[in-house]
Amino acid sequence: MSAAGVKRAEPVTVAFLTMRGAYGQIPEGFDRLYGYVSAQGLIPAGPPQAVYLTPPELPETDAEWELWAPVAGPVDPCGPDEHGLGVRDVPERTVAWVMHMGPYESIGPTYEGLARWIADNGHAVVGPPEEIYLSDPDEVPPEEYLTEVRFPIDDD
Repeated sequence: MSAAGVKRAEPVTVAFLTMRGAYGQIPEGFDRLYGYVSAQGLIPAGPPQAVYLTPPELPETDAEWELWAPVAGPVDPCGPDEHGLGVRDVPERTVAWVMHMGPYESIGPTYEGLARWIADNGHAVVGPPEEIYLSDPDEVPPEEYLTEVRFPIDDD
């Protein structure tokens, strides 16, 4: 695991898609989400992200998560619609973060290391984990994927 740190995550407006079940749906979910972004005339403004809303100990079949596409504003919040798609404002927050390099399937130890770092440094997790996908899987091999892993933490 690379060195962990704390930073302010800037407020952002995101188009979102709420998903349930296997994480293998992520590529198809991003296709749906970016199709929505295009159909709504929104302008992408940053790398794609995911937020994992259920505890990791739940089976994947019971998992609930969201895919986020940052968009240029101002955009009025709306949704979710009948397909789980919408737009929302995500407020500024403090996050503990670390960079993961490698395939998505190997990210577990990065989460464990970041959780340990958060506890060892006296912070408390106050929101679900987030991943920011900084590499395009169509352009780089899995061993070169860069994913920023972060947890919202208290401001203390």
